[in-house]
Amino acid sequence: MSIKQKTVHGLFWNFLDNFSRLGIGFITGIILARLLTPREFGLIGMVTIFIAISQTLIDSGFTQALIRKKECTQADYSTVFFFNLGIGIFVYLLFFFTAGLISNFFEEPQLKQIIPIIGLSIIINALGLIQTTILTKRLDFKLQTKISVISTIISGIIGISMAYMGYGVWSLVFRAVSGSIVGLILLWIWNKWKPSWLFNYQSFREMFSFGSRLLVSGIIDKVYNNIYLLIIGKYFSATELGYYTRANMFQRLPSENITRVIQRVSYPVLSSLQDDGPRLRSGYQKLIKSTMLITFVLMIGMAASAKPMILTLVGEKWLPSVIYLQLLCFAGMFYPLHALNLNILNVKGRSDLFLKLEIFKKALAIPVIAIGIYYGITEMIIGMIVVSFISYFLNSFYSGRFIQYSFSAQLKDILPSFLLATANGIVIYLIGYFFQAPPYVIFITQILVSMIFIVGLAEMFKMKDYLYLKAIVKEKVSRSN
Repeated sequence: MSIKQKTVHGLFWNFLDNFSRLGIGFITGIILARLLTPREFGLIGMVTIFIAISQTLIDSGFTQALIRKKECTQADYSTVFFFNLGIGIFVYLLFFFTAGLISNFFEEPQLKQIIPIIGLSIIINALGLIQTTILTKRLDFKLQTKISVISTIISGIIGISMAYMGYGVWSLVFRAVSGSIVGLILLWIWNKWKPSWLFNYQSFREMFSFGSRLLVSGIIDKVYNNIYLLIIGKYFSATELGYYTRANMFQRLPSENITRVIQRVSYPVLSSLQDDGPRLRSGYQKLIKSTMLITFVLMIGMAASAKPMILTLVGEKWLPSVIYLQLLCFAGMFYPLHALNLNILNVKGRSDLFLKLEIFKKALAIPVIAIGIYYGITEMIIGMIVVSFISYFLNSFYSGRFIQYSFSAQLKDILPSFLLATANGIVIYLIGYFFQAPPYVIFITQILVSMIFIVGLAEMFKMKDYLYLKAIVKEKVSRSN
């Protein structure tokens, strides 16, 4: 299979994986949002930052090191497996014994019971990390799709059933833990890999020299992406945090999951081209242009249709989250650009530069946090938008030097997609502003008009990025038939 075929195949199954899993999760979340209160979602949001940092500690950057390494041995996989498991157990125990402190920090006594249970997912995920890494390294996203869809469906059924029976926040807790358990069982049944009882110190040192910097970068990134949950939970309320997390969930559906798809597929593919400069630049350029066409259309469109979407999907009690969603869409639309540019640094083995950039960029969040504490959540998100654009400039400036693809060249390539998406967003917003009808009618109308508008203009002007994506879809469909 050629590099292009591997990329198309990987992208197809990775997109299917993320959007089927998240689509199911999205529907489940909508049902749960109608059954539960914003405060109950806010309680889970309070522990999210600690879970996210824990997952990064378990990985320790070894996943990226294994994927980048051209030939991995059983000793490499087994060494990382036992290291991950040991760190997972240690982190869980730390989590367990500090549950009271976390509960006191947020002044929410119920967290003391929630944390030890939801924290079990740390150990569970540690047991499956190498299995997922092996599947990613060989671009087997089809099996990962199958596993994630099944686990999401089962955990969704458990969460909704518990919510109907009146278990409140515990329905969210057991939804998360059951999803991890089912996913782990299926990974071990279907992937077949088993660890050997060995720990190779030479292999560990080799991967740690690369992965340690990514570990620190990952921790910084997780703290940065989740610190706002901590600030809102501490200085505002669980209810206000619930509104924010609901808005964040909506914007993450297209933004962060497009990022995750592109990052997972592009990293192993681009790594295989690390010694071929022209092909690396060409492949990267196509990824940037096609990815940002999708991202701009979805994110700007969501911001324009935020109010009827919120009213239609989760109801009037979540209306305060509309302004948060609109602003988060503009912050989130840069995420895929961050990921793709940082992937180049990893492909080139510059985890040292990766770390330095992460430290500098995340330091920019300090004044944003101060703004949030003193002025409010809305002003804090505006600050996040500014920081996101500055971060993209820094990422693209340094990665562009390695493949001769500058910040200005990238902007020039993605500008047509941005203009198309902006025009589409204006049309959608005007429909919502002038069209007098029930929210669900407005929302459906906005979706239909948007699809006609985007496809119509892209076809009329023979937009290259659109035609490239169209050709990929046609090729994949013809192969499946």
